[in-house]
Amino acid sequence: MSVNQPSAGTGSVSQVLKPIRGRLIVAGLLAAIGTMLTMVPLAGIAYIAQFAMGQAEMATAWAQMQGPVWRVVIISLGCLFLGLTLISMGEMVAHLADNHITGRLRLAITHRLAKVPLGWFTSRASGEVKQAMQDDIGTLHSLTAHFYTTLGRTLGAILISMIYLFAMDWRMAIVSLLPFPLFFLFFSRATKASGANMQSFGAGMARINNAVVEFVNGIPVVKAFGVEGKAHGSYREAVDAFADAFTDFTRPLVSAMANAHAMIAPVAVLGVVLAFGTLFVSLGWISPVEVLPFALVAPGICAPLLLLSYITHDLNNATGAAQRVHKLLQTPVLETLAGEAATLPVQAEIRVEHVGYRYDAEHPVLSDVSFTLKPGTVTAIVGASGSGKSTLARLLLRFFDPSEGRITLGGVDLRQIESAQLYRRIGFVLQEVRLIHASLRDNIALGRPSASQQEIEDAARTANIHERILALPRGYDSVIGEDVQLSGGELQRVSIARAVLLDPPVLVLDEATAAADAENEVKLQQALSRFAQGRTLMVIAHRLDTVMHADQIILIDNGTICEQGRHHELLARNGRYARLWALGGYEQGSEQGSEQAVSSC
Repeated sequence: MSVNQPSAGTGSVSQVLKPIRGRLIVAGLLAAIGTMLTMVPLAGIAYIAQFAMGQAEMATAWAQMQGPVWRVVIISLGCLFLGLTLISMGEMVAHLADNHITGRLRLAITHRLAKVPLGWFTSRASGEVKQAMQDDIGTLHSLTAHFYTTLGRTLGAILISMIYLFAMDWRMAIVSLLPFPLFFLFFSRATKASGANMQSFGAGMARINNAVVEFVNGIPVVKAFGVEGKAHGSYREAVDAFADAFTDFTRPLVSAMANAHAMIAPVAVLGVVLAFGTLFVSLGWISPVEVLPFALVAPGICAPLLLLSYITHDLNNATGAAQRVHKLLQTPVLETLAGEAATLPVQAEIRVEHVGYRYDAEHPVLSDVSFTLKPGTVTAIVGASGSGKSTLARLLLRFFDPSEGRITLGGVDLRQIESAQLYRRIGFVLQEVRLIHASLRDNIALGRPSASQQEIEDAARTANIHERILALPRGYDSVIGEDVQLSGGELQRVSIARAVLLDPPVLVLDEATAAADAENEVKLQQALSRFAQGRTLMVIAHRLDTVMHADQIILIDNGTICEQGRHHELLARNGRYARLWALGGYEQGSEQGSEQAVSSC
């Protein structure tokens, strides 16, 4: 937490802990009262010692002591055990509250992320999300489970000790407590000095998380090309940068915290008590026996304060973690517009009306794009890399909303359709396939868990993956990652089978056949063409020869529609599409071909 943003950090902590604030206060009070009771035996020991020393010269001293001594012993032991019980209850309440908030936060984040635009995930490293969902929530444990009870124990010990010492002698009480204000002075300086580097400390942790993910994902590629040390280079740099940040964070703490701890070491506090006690005795202000309560009770304040200083470092980390968790919980979600949300689309016609999209003010990706996807037709979107094809597909899937214009399904704006209803009507298969750790049957039936085995197999046949699954030792029961490692093309076909089984009226394929071999790709295109009967199909493709039979081909360049029509119509125009076709399409020369097709849109 930056020292320049205390209110932001405090506000984040308050919001995150709001559901369990009452429980934490109760836990702190139980710990405070329990600590007060556990310090009663010290006063009992001082009383017994004073009584014994005061009666030492009397012949019947032991007989006179027995009554008061046993009463003091019984009261002291009773307070000790009751205090320990209350402290244990406080710790239990705090840990139960921590367990409650941990589960609540993880569920809240999961529900929140389920509603954010899917495009939000593409702009963030997985390590960043993992840090907030796993590491940061784990870091909050020190705040919820320990800080409040530790604070209660500290305040309880200080309060009861001060009351007792001032009741004994106010002059000795003041001098006995002198080391503690000095401790807080050094401690506040140390905290302030290290707080300035807390933000870089947290950023270093996030960079390490991202570097770990990059390191693991990059190992196969780097090993294949034999670049020794390249895979872990960024990870090493992240670790080195974090080491520097950690050094900057801890350096101001070392000397200041050493001085602070020295101030409240029990030996140091006892030394102060004995020094001033000797002085006061010599001045005749108090008797020697009256120094004893201060020698016993004052050093007992040291342990709670030392514990509080140790946990304050964790408090700073927890505050930063709370800020990141709170920020994640405030992630903007896709809003469903009011009005026609209850009127669900019946037709599968999609209209893209004057759509524009920009990631920021200076970099428009799409501009004034308009076309119609009619039911039962195949529309192919082609264009060079970076022309806006994938962005258009993601707008259609509502990974994010257009900056300008609108997209309608059956005459209803996509923004007026709930996400669950939308994805029952629009299926998709993207370039990057993600399958869950489960059987192939479960992966295909992910959208329809109640589907029969026959329906699952029919979907697999349509996606041209049925024979490959039957060839596996356990067939459809084969578990991804355990029984079988599928190729990229096979993974895409399983993903397509999943979309086919869902049976949506609209299907979007973003270069879904890119990882398939030529023979399987042709079969897959034929199967998808059969599946498209009565449905709306949009295909993002690089190779022109794979979409030449599409009902409509749209060529996009620099975010605008360049040409639009059927394959033979576009060839007859002898425009840019015809020149790209003559050059062999995008796969053989997408970048070179784009440059050589000299006419612009």
